Amino acid sequence: MQNDPVTLECWYGYSAQRRVLVGFAPADLLRSISFADVLDEDTRRGYQRRCNLQHSLDFRRYIQKPNSCTIPLTFNLRPSADGVWRVVEVSERRVRLEIARHAPPALAQVDCQHRLGHLNDVTLELPFMCFVGLTEHEEMEVFNVINSKARGLSTSLLDFHDAQLSQDLASDRPELFIALLLNNDARSPWHRQLDLGGNSGMSRRASLRTMQKAIKRFLTQSKILTSQSTEAASLVVLEFWAAVVMAMPMEWTNPRKHVLTKGIGVYALMDIAADLYREAGPRATCDRHHFAAALADFCTDFDWSTIGPLKGLGGEGGVKIAVETIREVRRKGRFKVIANG
Repeated sequence: MQNDPVTLECWYGYSAQRRVLVGFAPADLLRSISFADVLDEDTRRGYQRRCNLQHSLDFRRYIQKPNSCTIPLTFNLRPSADGVWRVVEVSERRVRLEIARHAPPALAQVDCQHRLGHLNDVTLELPFMCFVGLTEHEEMEVFNVINSKARGLSTSLLDFHDAQLSQDLASDRPELFIALLLNNDARSPWHRQLDLGGNSGMSRRASLRTMQKAIKRFLTQSKILTSQSTEAASLVVLEFWAAVVMAMPMEWTNPRKHVLTKGIGVYALMDIAADLYREAGPRATCDRHHFAAALADFCTDFDWSTIGPLKGLGGEGGVKIAVETIREVRRKGRFKVIANG
C-alpha cells in the first residue's frame, strides 16, 4: 500500500556501549531513506565534509564489478518526536525498523556518504549498521572517531568538530578559538572567509587549519598568553589583520594576485605580528592603528604579488625564507628612516 511504512528486517545488539541495528537492504532503498548532514558554513548546521564526486563515482563503478564487497554502511536514527520511525520487537534479537514512506529521509549517513551518493538506481544488497537515537552531537562524536584518520578528510572540518565538541576551547586550543573568532566576528576582515570544510555559497580565502596553525606560531613567538587571556589575544590578532587591510588595501582586495591570504602569506604575517607585538612591549596598545603604522613603514617596499619573492615558497622551510625576506625588507626600511632623519 502507498501509505505502508518502509520496513527493514534487522537484528539488534551493541557496538561496545551503543545499541545498534544490523541488517541488509538494496542500495537504492538505503539511498532513498537516508541523508548526508553536510556542514553548511553559513548556517553552521551539519558536520560532514562536502561530497567528493569522483570518490562517489569510483565506488559506484567498483561495487557493480564481480566479487565486489564493502564494510557495513553506518547510519543513525536521530531522536524523532513525530513518529517518522519506530523499532518493533519481533523476537529475541530480531526487530523490524519501520519508516514513514512519505517523510523526509530518516537515516543520517554517519559513514557512507560517498558510497551511497550515486547508488540511487543500484539494487545490489548491502549490509548496514544503524545506531538508535544518537543526538546530532553524539553522532558528530562517532563520525569524528571513525573519520579522524581518513585520507582526504578536511583537517579544517576536524578542527571545526573539535570546536563544537570542546567544553572550554579557549583553554584547550586557543589557536583554534582565535581562528574561529576571526571567521565569526563581523568586525574581522576574515569574517566568513575561512574554509571550514563544508558547503558554502561564498568563496573562501584560506582554510581554518592554515589560520589556526599560523596563529599558533604567533602565540608561541609572542608569548602573549603568559600575560593575557585567550580572549584578549584574539582581539590583538583581529586588530592586526584589520591593520593589514588598512596598510595594504589593494593587495587584500586582489587575493588571487597577492599572497596575503594564501598559506605562505598568512604564516609569514603572523610571524611579523609576533615581532611587532614583542617590540611594542606589554604596556603598549596594540590596536589596528599601532599595527598599521608599523606595517606602513615597510609593506609598500615589499612585493606581495604571486610573482614576487614569495612565489613558489611552501612548507616550514618556505615559511622561514618568507619571514626572513620580509624581516630584511623591514630592517632596510628602518635604516632608511634613520638615515633620512
